[in-house]
Amino acid sequence: MTRAVVFAYHDVGVRCLGALLESGVEVALVISHRDDPGENIFFGSVAALAAAHGIECIFPDDPNTAENIARVGGLKPDFLFSFYYRRMLRPELLACAARGAFNMHGSLLPKYRGRAPVNWAVLHGERETGATLHEMVAKPDAGRIVDQEAVPIGPDDNAAEVFARVTAAAEVVMRRSLPGLINGSAVLKAQDLARGSYFGGRKPADGRIDWHRGAQAVHNLVRAVAPPYPGAFTTLAGSELKILKTRLLEDRICLATTPALIAVPQAPHLVAVCADSSALAVVTMQLDGISFTPAQFLSRFGPDPITLAAS
Repeated sequence: MTRAVVFAYHDVGVRCLGALLESGVEVALVISHRDDPGENIFFGSVAALAAAHGIECIFPDDPNTAENIARVGGLKPDFLFSFYYRRMLRPELLACAARGAFNMHGSLLPKYRGRAPVNWAVLHGERETGATLHEMVAKPDAGRIVDQEAVPIGPDDNAAEVFARVTAAAEVVMRRSLPGLINGSAVLKAQDLARGSYFGGRKPADGRIDWHRGAQAVHNLVRAVAPPYPGAFTTLAGSELKILKTRLLEDRICLATTPALIAVPQAPHLVAVCADSSALAVVTMQLDGISFTPAQFLSRFGPDPITLAAS
């Protein structure tokens, strides 16, 4: 029987671990993360899935210690798999797998190597992304590709909607790839890293809106960090205004000469005037963490344009 050690977290971890178990692979150990009480845990639990199947699950702060490497090596796995595990695995750990170590990444490699690939793809206005199973090497997300599956990104899709598609694509890739990995027929293809890109992690502070950018760029930011992520925000009269959903307005709106928020009487949304007079409809927003409607905005701030700071 084929044996694996699995490093996994998040929904992709749940779906891909499930695919391994259903394929008959013996999962000797699962290594995951403890949920951070300060994080919005909106995703499934790898630890719970492992427990339901009687598989030991451990949560080392550092998976690359000599002790952990010895433990994994002692299990004599054929494969190591990493499914949205948040730490890099050192070459000494990867070498424990007799037949290779593989990671599921949430982009169409070599594009969007690194952290938060779905959020970055939405932020940059991509119309397509996907899931890629690739060989793990010392350099992050740089190993040979086993298989990948594309998913579309609609012009108003937010990152959570796209991530759901990527998660489904990851399971498709896993189920499709396993037979070839197990019987040795899989053909791996080298990446051309020069044609790709690498991005780091994102922080809540990165959601601050620069109103001197065009409406498309602001709209992409709102989509990229919309809930369950921390959200795009700006400062308004000393308060934090989170803008959670927007819609591009095709016509240029000559209601202000500088970036501004405008409450149009009886309109179901605010108008945000961005650079070059391009504009957005602000569909959903919060003021200091509480839902805030256009009518409330009009009552509090009046009908005159409220100038917005660049950042």
